Amino acid sequence: MNPLNHVAIIMDGNGRWGIKKKKSRIEGHKFGLKTVKKIIKSTIENKIKYLTLFAFSTENWKRPKKEIDFLFKLLEKFLIKNLSNFNKNNIKLKILGEKFKNKELQNLLKKAENLTKKNNLLQINLALNYGSRSEILRSIKILNKKKKPITEKSISNNLFTKSIPDPEILIRTGNTHRLSNFLLWQISYTEIFFEKKLWPDFNDNDYDKIFKKFKNLKRNFGSI
Repeated sequence: MNPLNHVAIIMDGNGRWGIKKKKSRIEGHKFGLKTVKKIIKSTIENKIKYLTLFAFSTENWKRPKKEIDFLFKLLEKFLIKNLSNFNKNNIKLKILGEKFKNKELQNLLKKAENLTKKNNLLQINLALNYGSRSEILRSIKILNKKKKPITEKSISNNLFTKSIPDPEILIRTGNTHRLSNFLLWQISYTEIFFEKKLWPDFNDNDYDKIFKKFKNLKRNFGSI
């Protein structure tokens, strides 16, 4: 049976779900947040140590300003409301990605990381303003500036995910079969599961089915 320590998720389909069900992309993001809470709970129940959620990419700045503003306000409310629960439930929060120009949000994210840094039941890595290509380039630039040798290990040690094990599973909901510039370095041997359901419709049973499939896979890592 394959060990499972880290699950990464591309939470795709909120906007499409909102238009289909409520005629509003914004409503889709609200319901998508409910799914996030369920998946966090299920991740803890399955004794998984790391959960990485792709919340906002460097390409998402192309979206309408109204939608972007709502997403960040939704995130602010979520953090303010749940920070005490994170500590109570021994959950650590880490942000992956470039800094925001919004100082208020940036300060809140930093506060959330500091308040939860000693927690160790589950580490939630929230990928915000994140793009994998720029992350890899950033790592190489750091090494060049320090005049350090460029190796696989040194690049890994300067990514946003340094000290975090690579994910064994990547899930993408929304019936879209692409990686969208997410964890390209880290998922070289990750098992990828593309789900037809839009993110707000994804549930515990879907999550458990993926775990069962994964645990029964034969993982060769290049060997026979």
